[in-house]
Amino acid sequence: MARVDAKEGPREGGREGRESREGGEGGGRRSFGRRKVCRFCVEKGLVVDFKDANTLKYYVTERGKIIPRRISGNCAKHQREVAVAIKRARMVALLPYTVLHT
Repeated sequence: MARVDAKEGPREGGREGRESREGGEGGGRRSFGRRKVCRFCVEKGLVVDFKDANTLKYYVTERGKIIPRRISGNCAKHQREVAVAIKRARMVALLPYTVLHT
């Protein structure tokens, strides 16, 4: 037979044991900034091109990483195009793969 030692009532250490959430310090991230919009969707004439290194530099960090969609504000379609264009620009040496070592 299995032995069961169960307490009656709510468990301890969960959310129920905490004091009220009113007031207090710190806490949640409630600040919402301006909604980011895809530059390529807004400006219909703007196209993603791997030869346009100046536009692609905006989507690459100083460490050489591609900036994610949630930060850049691109839509999914254009973020994929930007990523492919950055990779092509790296292959033809228009953009660096990594930081320059000095």
